[in-house]
Amino acid sequence: MPIPFIDLQSQRARLGQPLEDAILKVVRSGAYVMGPEIAQFETALGAFGQAPFVLSCGSGTEALQLPLMAWGIGPGDAVFCPSFTFAATAEVMPLVGASPVFVDILPDTYNLDPAALDRAIEAVKADGELTPKAVIAVDLFGQPADYPAIAAVARKHGLKLIADSAQGFGCTLNGQHPIHWADVATTSFFPAKPLGCYGDGGAVLCKDARLHDILVSLRVHGQAVKSDLEGKTFDHDPKYLNLRIGMNSRMDTIQAAVLLQKLSIFADEIEARNRVAARYAAGLSDVVAVPKVIEGGVSVWAQYTIEVGDRDGLIAHLKGHEIPTAVYYPIPIHRQDVYSAYPAPGGLPVTDAKAGKVMSLPMHPYLTPEDQDAIIAAIRAFAGRNA
Repeated sequence: MPIPFIDLQSQRARLGQPLEDAILKVVRSGAYVMGPEIAQFETALGAFGQAPFVLSCGSGTEALQLPLMAWGIGPGDAVFCPSFTFAATAEVMPLVGASPVFVDILPDTYNLDPAALDRAIEAVKADGELTPKAVIAVDLFGQPADYPAIAAVARKHGLKLIADSAQGFGCTLNGQHPIHWADVATTSFFPAKPLGCYGDGGAVLCKDARLHDILVSLRVHGQAVKSDLEGKTFDHDPKYLNLRIGMNSRMDTIQAAVLLQKLSIFADEIEARNRVAARYAAGLSDVVAVPKVIEGGVSVWAQYTIEVGDRDGLIAHLKGHEIPTAVYYPIPIHRQDVYSAYPAPGGLPVTDAKAGKVMSLPMHPYLTPEDQDAIIAAIRAFAGRNA
């Protein structure tokens, strides 16, 4: 039987009847949009992620777009981000009229290089065509970026900082979640994420009450919120008083119900993922380049990504043993035609090099030692044959 790349069914079996009861409760309630589970989940997520304010929304992409809208970022503005990430990270800039500026990554963690970020900001300032406004750092493959260094660069240049934790929600650095350094942290609840729902969804975590209020407004078509109505009278539903150009980015109540159940076991699953990662490292570190986690960091291991010389050969070899693999970001964003006109000051040599070498192995909290032994043995056999 093939080994699953991500095993959501084992997780569903573990959650059992309470999960099904939670879904059925929403179905019976009729509160399918913005039901009570939404607020319950936002509170629970904030407690877990060390954030005083949380806004659930329709997707991880919209979670990135909403803060840019709230800050008024648009035409003529530059937002700095890595190119070695999913397209959504960069997609949100053109969606608000701004320009992504692509920055290289560190060769060991694949996350944003703080020194390269500083150089890119200086280059954009010197060019004078765009106004630097924000940085989006990505917690790639589940581990935290170097937030102390990145935040220092952002503060130096007066830029907002977003932690894109679509793959990394739950990761920590020296015991702190990314929101400790960032102005906002965002995440995705796409089913394959470490904390995923049964559809789509996202969230924005922040520390500023007024920013959260604006995000609440933008999430529902720019509706009036409590702070807008202070000292004013409006006798109707505030959703019919629209003070901003917003969007429809409400999370379905069923997804919040699912996420509340999954959040209850999330800490345990993070520990299990780290045990799986440690076992991979012990079995593979002498034959392939295994992941390196930043000092003081705890990854949630959205993926376990290795580097090999003959990637295609190893993928084919593992496929013959019914072992699935994945290649993430084989064409970095700055190499995609639709993004090729945007700046990448000084080039991105590390990004370009890594895109041809990395591949990801099965990773989830329920990967059995027997299946993991089979994966390790198959990789070692291939390495031995090609030594």
